[in-house]
Amino acid sequence: MKQSEIKELSVAELQEKLGEIKKSYADLKMSHAITPLENPIQLRSLRRNVARIATELTKRELQ
Repeated sequence: MKQSEIKELSVAELQEKLGEIKKSYADLKMSHAITPLENPIQLRSLRRNVARIATELTKRELQ
């Protein structure tokens, strides 16, 4: 998810998206612990998406 896409979403949509991505990250991390993922870079991209969305939410709270 790109930063420009994140800026277009409302606060409620961002919080919903954050929950979805965190759940998906936890599921992938668990499955990676059991059997290695074919593409472990997915973990990094999901973790970075969580950070991007959390940063945008914090930025909007401070404004």
